[in-house]
Amino acid sequence: MIQKNIVSILKAVVVLVVINILASYVYTRFDLTEDKRYSLTQPAINSVANFTSPVIIDVLLDGNLPPEFAKLKLETAHILEEFVSKNKYIKYSFVNPLEDASQIETTIAELQNIGLTPANITVENSNKVSQEILFPWAMVTYKNTTVKVALLKNKLGATSEERVNISVQHLEYSFADAFSKVSLTEKKRVAVIKGNGELDDIYMADYLTAIREYYNIGAITLDSVASNPERVLNQLQNFDLAIIAKPTEAFTDAEKYVLDQYLVNGGKSMWLIDQVAIELDSLFNENGSTMAFPRDLNLTDFFFKYGVRINPVLVNDMYATQIVLATGEANNSQYNPVPWNYNPMVFSRNNHPININLEALRLQFANTIDTLPNSNKKTVLYWSSPLSKVDGAPKEINLNVIGGQQDKEQYNNGNKPLAVLIEGEFNSAFTNRVKPFQLNNAIENGPANKMLVVADGDIIKNQTRNGRPLDLGYDKWTNNFYGNKEFLLNSINYLLDDDGLINIRNKKVSIPLLDQEKIINQKSKWQLINIGVPILITLLFGMLFSFIRKKRYGA
Repeated sequence: MIQKNIVSILKAVVVLVVINILASYVYTRFDLTEDKRYSLTQPAINSVANFTSPVIIDVLLDGNLPPEFAKLKLETAHILEEFVSKNKYIKYSFVNPLEDASQIETTIAELQNIGLTPANITVENSNKVSQEILFPWAMVTYKNTTVKVALLKNKLGATSEERVNISVQHLEYSFADAFSKVSLTEKKRVAVIKGNGELDDIYMADYLTAIREYYNIGAITLDSVASNPERVLNQLQNFDLAIIAKPTEAFTDAEKYVLDQYLVNGGKSMWLIDQVAIELDSLFNENGSTMAFPRDLNLTDFFFKYGVRINPVLVNDMYATQIVLATGEANNSQYNPVPWNYNPMVFSRNNHPININLEALRLQFANTIDTLPNSNKKTVLYWSSPLSKVDGAPKEINLNVIGGQQDKEQYNNGNKPLAVLIEGEFNSAFTNRVKPFQLNNAIENGPANKMLVVADGDIIKNQTRNGRPLDLGYDKWTNNFYGNKEFLLNSINYLLDDDGLINIRNKKVSIPLLDQEKIINQKSKWQLINIGVPILITLLFGMLFSFIRKKRYGA
């Protein structure tokens, strides 16, 4: 009997050893979650395929973390483990940058100097509220290149659960994007169009600095079109995408034809246009008013051919961002934030990879866009709110409207398109028209292409302080952050994305979290259950074992 048992045990041990040996050669992972949160998409896998030396990832999320950040840390570890399973050169570790209490202030300053913004967290524990500073960031280093990865995504009005869900949904994209950046060997080229009163570089500096991690940037001036249009077109065709940011001077037909041939030949484009001439600074006078006039950029026929029309009107929206006005005089002046209906705050409807889970955008004196029937596909990425209307131009704009009673019944003409993505095989806007000049290789019909049109030139404009650019989307007057930068980054990545990396953003992940209110209200009950039930079960098993023993052996 004993010999048979020993043989059975030895057989079991041999089988286990054989299984383990085979498993070391055949590696398989199974994702049994409903939302497949631990299964990488193919573009994410491709982003780590070419690493041939160590990729070091330092995750600054360790220590005694609040529950929501402990969950974020766990999910970060899970997604990084998936990347490790695809490439053995990926190494990661979690560190607490504020572990040394004596160096906290110095460390915070150093991290902020390299662009890592801290998160101020309100922690509630047993009816006690405290404030903590965390740095929810990761640093990805490959060879001599380091890229920052923001782990925490904020959204206005989001609960803790929503914030964690949004952040977790971005993890795969954020790390795949970082891996793509550090492994870039050949960058695509982006042209910033000049010559028609576009924004100065300092007002686009933060955005251009951000995209420089992905692309090479150059400037193309259209002034030379008048003397040598073909040379300008040849220069422009060396770039993969053109940015036209808030032009204020009309385009000539020759300049439009150069841009038209660039688009028809496959060049991508991002048009950020103001069809009404007005600036907030012009209101700060003794009358607190100014006139808004239509701006003639001579682009109506151009955009019409591609399927959109930008209207010379102003969006007046009850969902608005704030401006700061001064009251009082001299040393008694007070600066108060007030809502300004001509600065719409627009929210994503999550209908495209470009705008999924983005923070609200801040627009300034935005216009509306009409989509027109043609063969191109038009996707509206942002709308004005349902409580909005349009004001025609010319119109007097006055600061005196602030604080006055607003009739909501007048705000019944909302949901106006503000940003439209156009995709399709572009046809020349100069088809069957007299050409402003002759080109040797002019074409009328082009390959599949993409174009973004936003009816607000200021969407790309960063503020400045002491002559230095601030983060795009940050308002220094109200200390609020908006999603302009991420929207434009996603847009250019989508327009130029060849491997579908941007489509990772479509992935939906739902993270179940504990209800903190229930934890507080039912704390005693669950403590009693967790302590009492195991003791009760142990006693029951002991009594049952004693009963069976007495019945079997009669003692």
